[in-house]
Amino acid sequence: MPRFSQSPTDDGFIQNPYPFYDRMRAAGDLVWWDDYALPCATTHAAVHALLRDRRFGREVPPEHAAPTPAHCAAFYAIETHSMLELEPPRHTRLRGLVLRAFTSRRIKALAPEIDALCHRLIDDFPVGDFDLLDAYCRPVPVIVICRLLGVPASMAPQLLRWSAAMVAMYQARRDRAVEDAANAAARDFADFLRGYVEQRRRTPADDLITDLIAAEEDGARLSTDELIATCVLLLNAGHEATVHSLGNGVKALLEHGVTPTEADAADVTDEILRFDPPLHMFTRYAYEEVELFGHRFARGDQFALLLGAAARDPALRADPAAFDPSRAVSNHVAFGGGLHFCVGAPLARLEMQVALPILFARCPGLRLAEAPRYADLFHFHGLERLIVQA
Repeated sequence: MPRFSQSPTDDGFIQNPYPFYDRMRAAGDLVWWDDYALPCATTHAAVHALLRDRRFGREVPPEHAAPTPAHCAAFYAIETHSMLELEPPRHTRLRGLVLRAFTSRRIKALAPEIDALCHRLIDDFPVGDFDLLDAYCRPVPVIVICRLLGVPASMAPQLLRWSAAMVAMYQARRDRAVEDAANAAARDFADFLRGYVEQRRRTPADDLITDLIAAEEDGARLSTDELIATCVLLLNAGHEATVHSLGNGVKALLEHGVTPTEADAADVTDEILRFDPPLHMFTRYAYEEVELFGHRFARGDQFALLLGAAARDPALRADPAAFDPSRAVSNHVAFGGGLHFCVGAPLARLEMQVALPILFARCPGLRLAEAPRYADLFHFHGLERLIVQA
């Protein structure tokens, strides 16, 4: 298997990982990344196949599971009940209950609220140069999640702090300080949600937490810990990905002189997600001995799916390094695939399809005020700031 070395925290890679992906992909469907000590799927065909193959999954086989460090106990207490980290039958039960509450009708009904929120945020844009991430890309998804959960919008800044601390556990820059901060955030977030769930048990409302409680009492049983983990996942995964997608998308649109409209918003959204996706690596485990793409997997072997490499596979579309929404490809893997296809994908699409046309219609003179830089977040991929002038 061809071997490659590249630090995921090197600034050159952070700013533009795609040339490295191109070299890896040219060497084969599966290559070895020394810095992670993992085989990595690089082509769209390999990533697509391995996402859907039931002989692999997210949950580490029990005999290969490492003990939980004591200083990370609160963080992993949530992870233990997160459907993103589980396989059937628990995953099937949890996802089914969530989808019963997180319906397409509920999501579509949010469109007018998202529209009004975008206009309010734009009304408050400062004069001169400002960071669009803070003024627009971060508030849109976190306030929408607050509305869904039934949490007051005034909690949004605190939710952002908890979310940022927890998702840092998945980044290459992870160290003991990151772990301590994530554990503290997980503990505080869980305590807040536990109290909020109990409040909603006493006083139901028109929100997702109430619906999840109802699903729990309707037969299949969602425990309080599962409710908490689900709410944390919806915020952390949905918010993190949408912020990066909006930021990366505005950058691409401005740099390529593309103005999105309501009519082409769906194609623009898909092209943004293909061209510069928010998540670049997704790991899985083998559950049995399998030989695929010239490599033999043993039970317990971990491997990585390089979603960022698959996004620019020439087999997916011609001239993959070009940004061109007029020939958008919808079969990208930015939302994953198979059992773990992102449950929040419809909401993320809706937020982008509403927020981007409104931004460019309200701010026709929007321009970059300084060259954007990506943050040290791998395996996520998003900007550290986006300084613009409206």
